[in-house]
Amino acid sequence: MSFQPFVPTGGLAGWRFLQSTMETQKAAHSKSPVIQRDLDYFREKIGQIDTPEELVKDYRLLSVALGAFGLEEDLNSKHLIKRVLAEGVDDPKSLANKLSDKRYRDLSRAFGFGDFPVPNTKVSDFADKIEASYKDRKFETDIGSTDETMRLALNAKRELAALGEGPESNRTKWFTLMGTPPLRKVMETALNLPTSFGALPIERQLDTFMARAESRFGTADLAELGKGETLDKVVDRFTIMAGMSNESAVTSPSLMLLRGY
Repeated sequence: MSFQPFVPTGGLAGWRFLQSTMETQKAAHSKSPVIQRDLDYFREKIGQIDTPEELVKDYRLLSVALGAFGLEEDLNSKHLIKRVLAEGVDDPKSLANKLSDKRYRDLSRAFGFGDFPVPNTKVSDFADKIEASYKDRKFETDIGSTDETMRLALNAKRELAALGEGPESNRTKWFTLMGTPPLRKVMETALNLPTSFGALPIERQLDTFMARAESRFGTADLAELGKGETLDKVVDRFTIMAGMSNESAVTSPSLMLLRGY
């Protein structure tokens, strides 16, 4: 029987519960027979894959590959995925670099079909890296079936930190965030921006994001927003604001006041 990760309530209270039980829940979840079978299959077969065409033809391999990058909804978009993988990331004009959602770039870079004579599928520790990422993402997906806010919060903890550590300029990082739907949703919610905000000119969106972040968190630098206590504040505020918009979520007003929200 598979373990279903859960939270008993929404909002900040649910986030706190998930944080306190994370290690235990992830350990139980990773032992799921279905997950283990899919990962065993991936480990057995991936070394035989030489081209993007071979990968997209194998549904089980592709489901693990896409799941490791949070792209499982693209399982039926085989032409798109094949092109993303085939063109690689070394060419600035490649599809993966043109797409605003940089999860495609990460997928293409990881497999290396378009950038190296021999793809990374042949590297000895490749399956280990994909397995670790898949387990994390699969846990997030499954917790999302209980509470989507928790899935987005977990993703933000990892991806905001990774984005902040990158070598790009701060404005480029913000454009990356704005083009990555899960991260954008977290930041829009944390900064109390309406969904219609996305219809504004892109430069105005950027300026608004940065001004709101500076006002709310004391910095618009994503390198700082992705670190330590500041990152915790961003994710906490996201869960609070998401909980407030969901009538079934229970959030303590006194806790909000104590934490400065």
